[in-house]
Amino acid sequence: MKLWDKGIEVNKAIEQFTVGRDRELDLYLAEFDVLGTMAHITMLESIRLIEKTELPSLLSELKSIYQLIKDGDFKIEEGVEDVHSQVELLLTQNLGEMGKKVHSGRSRNDQVLVDCKLFLRNELKELVFTSKELFNKLIEQSEKYKEVLLPGYTHLQVAMPSSFGLWFGAYAESLKDDLHLLHAAWKIANQNPLGSAAGYGSSFPLNRQMTTNLLGFDNLSYNVVYAQMGRGKTEKTVSFAMSSVAATLSRMAYDLCLYMSQNFAFVSLPDDLTTGSSIMPHKKNPDVFELIRAKCNKIQALPYEITTLTNNLPSGYFRDMQILKESLFPAFAQLKDCMEMMTFMVDKLKINTSILDDPKYQYLFSVEEVNKLVLQGIPFRDAYKQVGGDINRGNFQPEKKVQHTHEGSVGNLCNKEISALFDKTFSAFNFERVDNAIKALIN
Repeated sequence: MKLWDKGIEVNKAIEQFTVGRDRELDLYLAEFDVLGTMAHITMLESIRLIEKTELPSLLSELKSIYQLIKDGDFKIEEGVEDVHSQVELLLTQNLGEMGKKVHSGRSRNDQVLVDCKLFLRNELKELVFTSKELFNKLIEQSEKYKEVLLPGYTHLQVAMPSSFGLWFGAYAESLKDDLHLLHAAWKIANQNPLGSAAGYGSSFPLNRQMTTNLLGFDNLSYNVVYAQMGRGKTEKTVSFAMSSVAATLSRMAYDLCLYMSQNFAFVSLPDDLTTGSSIMPHKKNPDVFELIRAKCNKIQALPYEITTLTNNLPSGYFRDMQILKESLFPAFAQLKDCMEMMTFMVDKLKINTSILDDPKYQYLFSVEEVNKLVLQGIPFRDAYKQVGGDINRGNFQPEKKVQHTHEGSVGNLCNKEISALFDKTFSAFNFERVDNAIKALIN
């Protein structure tokens, strides 16, 4: 079944090539196609393109299809081109001619647009909640180990004292900034393209604000040409936000791979969370962190892949957009898996509390000694030379303590302030509005 079928049989090779992986990837969109159709026909009834007596039957059947999807029993049959065709096929099979009315005022162009927007919005919500779980765990660990010092590095050379509180908190604050990008992506995704049809509107008196309200969108994509231009742009914006989260995870995973090596020995894991070697019986490999690093590096390439697919297209719809699904849709599950695994692993880390007992870290406190002299009234440059001379002569004996008090330092992590900023951005998503709209539509 094809919604555009005009009675001409398409060459089988052409059909196979153009359909591609749509039957597989459209399953991601199935529940959202039903939701979009429910909103659309509710609006069609309000402008008398569907009879008042027909709407309850159509909505009831769509709810049955929605439940079929939720139960995992929905499939796109062989010979059916895409999810839109399958949903309409089920409606016409069960309701006859009435089922053929649901496409009035729509094109597959705006139908897939609204499906994608609803899907992206839902996936972003899950990413945000998963980010919050990791953020909370990092803050918890930061507070738990804030008194445990570890070396800070520049150029991979021992530099100045840091702490596990500072290290865990740094990645928490990084996620706080990533959340801003996720919120920007949410704002772009949470705009309604339905009613733009093939990209040039409709001669039907569609009530686009009504479908916007029914689906819980913040607002419309008003200009119908731009609504179509939003395909690709929305996906790219979302992918940049995902890439930012992935960059945070990848960098943290790299740190942990270093910190677990015998040369550092800052942290370790229980044996059951590591893997071994087929020939070296002593090995305890941080494979989880290595895979998080690799998968997140792959996700960081997503914006560039999407850009190359879309950057030379003029206005209007093109079939190139179909390929966006292949790149983006599976990436959400991969990123969520990485975040969930990082949350789990961070909780299980064993922290070395006596790292600085190793004499190779004694120069870590050189700046602390310089600053002590400055506080005694010695000019900084003279204090620097004095401590440098002690180091060169082998006379450097530091007091291995730090007394930093300024905001964001070892002694003043500002975790409460960072958490407040995270929570402020989190609340700006206003998930309740969307949830309530979808519940009302389903019920």
